[in-house]
Amino acid sequence: MRKLVVSEFVSLDGVMEDPMWTFQFDSEEQDKFKFAELKASDALLLGRVTYEGFATAWPNMIKETGEYGEWMNNYPKHVVSTTLEEVNWTNSSLIKGNIAEEVSRLKQQPGKDILVFGSCSLAQTLMELDLIDEYRLMIYPIVLGSGKRLFGDGVGKKVLKLTDTNTFSSGVIVQTYQPAKD
Repeated sequence: MRKLVVSEFVSLDGVMEDPMWTFQFDSEEQDKFKFAELKASDALLLGRVTYEGFATAWPNMIKETGEYGEWMNNYPKHVVSTTLEEVNWTNSSLIKGNIAEEVSRLKQQPGKDILVFGSCSLAQTLMELDLIDEYRLMIYPIVLGSGKRLFGDGVGKKVLKLTDTNTFSSGVIVQTYQPAKD
């Protein structure tokens, strides 16, 4: 069975919204980590807002991003939305029905990891439905004070087990968690 991996950029105070604040911490180590992460995957699961941003940006970034950009553009992209009527980015499909059933079906298919980038509301829904197999949190050494938080109000109690950590010279720390077994 495939793993559903939520990979997020978060500030020290848990904000994940509009991650333009991450650019000042870019590093070769981070680029290698993200490259390996995407290489270990073969599909993306996105919410509407993230999908719309990615669909606008990534088709124009292949030249600068090389193989990573090719993967982003060519991987199957499953978009969860109640408002979109169609998705036009290469290899995109729309999920409008029962999220739990559709995501469970995707996880049962053969393949590599399924990655969720951004997509705060979707990530919170996936948490509530206990569909996340792994959380990869890139924690940036910055406090933003306000914005959408991954573990915001209404998420409910989740006990997680730390399975790995990576620290980059930029001060960014990647913490990897899996749901703790009861």
